[in-house]
Amino acid sequence: MLSASLMINNKIFAQGIDLKSLRPVLSKRNFTSKAIDEAIVQFKANVKNKELGWLFENCFPNTLDTTVFHTIANGEPDTYVITGDIDAMWLRDSCAQVWPYLSFITKDEKLSKLIAGVINRQVQFVLRDPYANAFYKDENKISEWESDMTNMKPGVHERKWEIDSLCYPIRLAYGYWKATADNKPFGDKWHKSIQLTLNTFKEQQRKTNRGSYHFQRKTEKPTDTVPMDGYGFPVKPTGLICSIFRPSDDATIYPYLIPSNFFAVVSLKQAAEMVKAIAGDGQLAAGLSGLATEIEHALKEHAVYKHSVFGEIYAYEVDGFGNHNLMDDANMPSLLALPYLNAVAVTNPVYQNTRRFALSQQNPFFYTGKIAEGIGGPHVGKSDMIWPLSIISRGLTSTDSKEIKYCVDMLIKSHAGTGFMHESFNKDDAGIFTRKWFAWANTIFGEFLWKTYNEHPELLNA
Repeated sequence: MLSASLMINNKIFAQGIDLKSLRPVLSKRNFTSKAIDEAIVQFKANVKNKELGWLFENCFPNTLDTTVFHTIANGEPDTYVITGDIDAMWLRDSCAQVWPYLSFITKDEKLSKLIAGVINRQVQFVLRDPYANAFYKDENKISEWESDMTNMKPGVHERKWEIDSLCYPIRLAYGYWKATADNKPFGDKWHKSIQLTLNTFKEQQRKTNRGSYHFQRKTEKPTDTVPMDGYGFPVKPTGLICSIFRPSDDATIYPYLIPSNFFAVVSLKQAAEMVKAIAGDGQLAAGLSGLATEIEHALKEHAVYKHSVFGEIYAYEVDGFGNHNLMDDANMPSLLALPYLNAVAVTNPVYQNTRRFALSQQNPFFYTGKIAEGIGGPHVGKSDMIWPLSIISRGLTSTDSKEIKYCVDMLIKSHAGTGFMHESFNKDDAGIFTRKWFAWANTIFGEFLWKTYNEHPELLNA
């Protein structure tokens, strides 16, 4: 911490770390934003903890510095966003990576166009294949997963069906529209993508059959393939939507993934508001709203489980037959992160019970160690690996200043001298981590720090 810092040759060292900026030099940055650079200057000038200032400077602009490729194509903004060390654009990750910049776009027209470009690019991808989760910029590029037993299409990196892959683009579109009142990205192609999203959601309710989607992969990892001829384990139709994969890109056990169904309700309502206001399409708006209502009712009936310790909680997955998977995963949407996505009120008593469950040893993927405590998941194939995303989710959804400070302190300990967040780290040794370049974790960490700076600045100076 700062109290252990030394000043040597005009360089500040915290815990033996040289706090020199790790951003690429200006000429090597993929994109620069005046508004984000000004926020970094403001944060560093007013936060006494120099290590936090250093982390904010490194992490918050990481998406812009290293992962965005912005152009003007056919007169319209076009932005391709990689995750970091994987040269592919996930619909989920690309939204999450630029979402923290939305509050700055009214001050920075360049940044606003960049995000409009992300929306335009996502529309292209949804129309290409609504069941795919990740795509290439070059539609002729051949995927390393081309041998997957599914309907692989040109330009698709991976074809794992995840509800949230279609929710996140709506979230970004709605946030951009509300911030700017700009209707330009929401023309005929966007309108078609919303109709396709509705159709896909309805097909995956599986009311009369299993639908068109199936997926299998030759692999030693059971979470990377799907049982029952690639359709997943059976479900009883309830009105909920099947998600064959989780936001972690791991296969579900029971296909009704509860956090993603909550997210779908929010997204459907947002899309309904937009298509009615922008296109005057009352019929599509009614279809979107009707499905949202149907899922809401199904969640009330099937998502809640009466736990012997915590009372009524939300299950992570269900199948409609009465079976429940009680756990939480670090990736968003998660049960813990539901208020962050405006899917559940933070004061909701069932959510609060679920929160206590998720942050307890009753959650099989909650780990406590010498460095930190937090939620992991099966994705990295190891136990005892905490994801910074879970600690950030906890901080972003907390109303307790002590808990927020606790999350900040754990995240400081997690970077292991690298100056960046990671996919996961060992609960006892932060030097054991996965993915040194994972832009989503970096940028949302910056979002968490910026939120804390604006709402509880005293916590960053304690």
